[in-house]
Amino acid sequence: MILVTGGTGLVGAHLLYNLCLTNNKVVAIYRTKEKQNTTFEIFELYGNTSLFNNIIWKKADITDVSELKTAFKDITHVYHAAALVSFTTQDKHLLRKINIEGTANIVNLCIDYNIAKLCYVSSIATLSQKPKQQFITEDSDWNPEGDHSDYSLSKFGAEMEVWRGSQEGLDVVVVNPGVIFGFGNWQYNTSKLFLKIKEGFPYYTEGKTGVVDVIDVAKVMIQLMNSNITGERFILVAENIDYKTIFKLIATNLSVKVPSKKITKTITEIAWRINSFLSFVSFYRIDLGIYKYSTRAAHKIKHYKGDKIEKHLNFNYTPFTSTIKNIVSKLS
Repeated sequence: MILVTGGTGLVGAHLLYNLCLTNNKVVAIYRTKEKQNTTFEIFELYGNTSLFNNIIWKKADITDVSELKTAFKDITHVYHAAALVSFTTQDKHLLRKINIEGTANIVNLCIDYNIAKLCYVSSIATLSQKPKQQFITEDSDWNPEGDHSDYSLSKFGAEMEVWRGSQEGLDVVVVNPGVIFGFGNWQYNTSKLFLKIKEGFPYYTEGKTGVVDVIDVAKVMIQLMNSNITGERFILVAENIDYKTIFKLIATNLSVKVPSKKITKTITEIAWRINSFLSFVSFYRIDLGIYKYSTRAAHKIKHYKGDKIEKHLNFNYTPFTSTIKNIVSKLS
């Protein structure tokens, strides 16, 4: 039987749907009943809520080994998608606890319960561009001397736990998705961007990054788990695209005004410092949601090479224009 962590997040929910298409029963852990509603809503957007009944929900927190043990009963394969994504320094210790310690718990239990294979959802945030390197690839190892966010550090630490499990005999595959776009979970991550632009968000930055459809991520994970591939990592990036173009595509498909005001690096450097100051001195912990590393990422130009997966599997990425159209079609 299959176990999915993070099944109430964007990747996990889409993964559960695609797993339920061919599996009568899939185990997913949850922390609160309310979180399950997000997954159900994504099944609704797919147009097949009956598949939601294929999920066996088990209450467990990845930081609580005793709770996790109950979820591992009769499990043969594990998809580990649970993680905290945060760029505020206030979450530094929580990021380590959830992303590193939580992953260590999953790996240890996979070994203890003789799990056949583990698929871990990492991030392109664990990869560092080498000098004079045009594209970031799977060989672009972590640079310990680089200026990394607490989130990046926690994902790298989590990866180290997975590779440690591999050295101890656990079959693993790791995926490093770019910026993930997909329908549902509208109040979080890139999905929230569609709501902002729909409301008239006017700004853009000139950075560039790798993007990928969440459905592609889910399908690749399943194919990797069903394959003989082990001990490998795969960057999942369909295209490298600048933020201005992304915002324009979203606005055009929403039939709203295209963001036209460029935010310079100087402005964002000032903005995150103001946010940091207010968050530190305010009794009410005012947080404008503008952080050092997320704003700096918005100005960086990075190119990722995501074709390794196409060479190993019979797989083709969804064109990004199709991804945007599909998301907009689901947004009521």
